[in-house]
Amino acid sequence: MLKRAQAMQEQLVAWRREFHRFPELGFQEQRTSARVAEIVEGLGYQVRRGVGRTGVVADLAGMRGDADGATRQGKVAAIRADMDALPITEANQVPYASEVPGVMHACGHDAHTAMLLGVATLLAQETFPGKVRLLFQPAEEVGDEQGISGAPRMVEDGAMQGVDMVVSLHVDSALAAGDVATEAGPNSAGVDTFYATIHGKGGHGATPHKVIDPVYIAGHVILALHGIVSRRLYPLHPAVLSIGAIHAGDASNVIPDRVDLCGTMRFMEKSTQTTLHQEVERALQLARVMGGDYELKFEIGYPPMYDDAAVVALISEVATELLGAEYVKKPHHEMGSEDFGFFSNLAPGAMFSLGAKIEDDEREHHNPCFDIDERCLPVGTAVLAETVLRYLRG
Repeated sequence: MLKRAQAMQEQLVAWRREFHRFPELGFQEQRTSARVAEIVEGLGYQVRRGVGRTGVVADLAGMRGDADGATRQGKVAAIRADMDALPITEANQVPYASEVPGVMHACGHDAHTAMLLGVATLLAQETFPGKVRLLFQPAEEVGDEQGISGAPRMVEDGAMQGVDMVVSLHVDSALAAGDVATEAGPNSAGVDTFYATIHGKGGHGATPHKVIDPVYIAGHVILALHGIVSRRLYPLHPAVLSIGAIHAGDASNVIPDRVDLCGTMRFMEKSTQTTLHQEVERALQLARVMGGDYELKFEIGYPPMYDDAAVVALISEVATELLGAEYVKKPHHEMGSEDFGFFSNLAPGAMFSLGAKIEDDEREHHNPCFDIDERCLPVGTAVLAETVLRYLRG
């Protein structure tokens, strides 16, 4: 399988660079999804467009006489690739640089989409029991007007109906090109956002005794918020709380009526999520103790993502046989978030990291200079394709 994927190197690079040149933001992936649908339809897949708004679902029954899936035997294995780009202006001076002002594939979703097309090509040449389902997902990076991202929108449209196992990958610019990193258990953090307003009574900066200063109150609230993780949470349950924006006033000599702030909360455990919500509320109650008032709203984001032990074992087995044990690593965990958990919460699943580092030049994700070593593309393609085949044939 690896040799077959390596023979597709030129095509994989061409697809990746095409998507890189014409990036589209979340829920705006019209060109990308149309191109994807065109390619997989040409390979014989049954295609549904507009899934989760701008997503594509493509099914292939392994036994060609069972194309409609109505009487299929065996399992359904799904593979997901996200398609959306970021609102970043690219700084790379390369022939395939973004041609869309202010939009860039700065996280590798162009590569994910290209590799899933490679998987589609390889699996179309196979016979197997059951069915393969390709999930080309929109809007992993953003939510819609209701704050809901592409994965749950695809789930609402039936993308996971009947699925028995789901896998995915994510390129990693800090991992040596072609290495694979996977481990059972927590993979990425859950994330929620809070929006708060502290209300006071404004007035002249020269007469602070006549006002209720929301800036002064906010200082105490911020200290309380920053103390939650270190003083209110169980130390062995990872969590992060960060304030990302604070806005108050317009003039140096005017005490404002309000202070607006918002931040992010990351967690690995449901109980930690509950405690974070309770403690943020408690911190904001200081505003009332100090004579002011507050408003608080939570936006529920992505759930924590857990990699299923059996699926991880299968990925590791495949990667070890295709690449060699020395190229299969343990991942370096951080508190980033991924909405793949909406899929893997509905069926056993796992996401592995695919090394994409450019020699000694690490290109950070979500950065104007992000790029990958394209030699990783056949590796990811082969590992995904072989994993799914072994699962269905097992």
